[in-house]
Amino acid sequence: MYHPFSIAATFKTAWDVIKKNFLTIVIFSAIVTVVLGLIQFFNAFIDVGSDNFTQFLVFLVLMIIQTYATLGLYKLIFTLIDSEYYEFEFSQLVPTIKMVFSFIAICLFLAFVIVTLNLAVETGLVNYPETMKIVETLEVMLILYAALRYMFCACFIVDDNSGPIESLRQSRLLTKSHLLHLLALLGIMVLVIAIGFLAIGKGILILYPFVNVVLIVTYRKLVFSNLDVDDDVAETH
Repeated sequence: MYHPFSIAATFKTAWDVIKKNFLTIVIFSAIVTVVLGLIQFFNAFIDVGSDNFTQFLVFLVLMIIQTYATLGLYKLIFTLIDSEYYEFEFSQLVPTIKMVFSFIAICLFLAFVIVTLNLAVETGLVNYPETMKIVETLEVMLILYAALRYMFCACFIVDDNSGPIESLRQSRLLTKSHLLHLLALLGIMVLVIAIGFLAIGKGILILYPFVNVVLIVTYRKLVFSNLDVDDDVAETH
């Protein structure tokens, strides 16, 4: 393979992206953090009564706002990577309606699968507590495995304008031969985050964008590896 995936090269590229665009990323991350904080506040303290339709409507609105904020950060990072070759405008940072609802559809689908699986385990094994513990452990492992295989859905939605089903398929194919690499990379990221919290306290404005930059650069590097093309992080699409 012309350019095999490299964890060291991935972190180096991610760090270069952050260094070149540190202020822009931190300011945007601060805005996203405030938005997400307000969403959590409204979700926790606003009483919408017992009307199911009203509760669902509020939930949907908050989810749409949260998705716009999250995908907006993804679009910013992709745009900063690609803008090495051209100027960009603010309008390029706004996710399309298709992107937002594709991401929401995936979130709702995965939530439905997990809740259904939990209910099936708890209902079917209620009289077998020892067996339930084993099955619940296997369930956690299955969920972690699925998280690894579908961790790039948002990247495909933003970078390739893929729909929900297509982005799930693309992420599954992209991660097919790289599970050990991804496990090692995630382990390093967890270690970096832990050290970061110990060193700088609640440094969410630095750690949050760092994690997302690493994720997006990893996605681009894996695309290089699968396409077997020259390793230029801004030239994958």
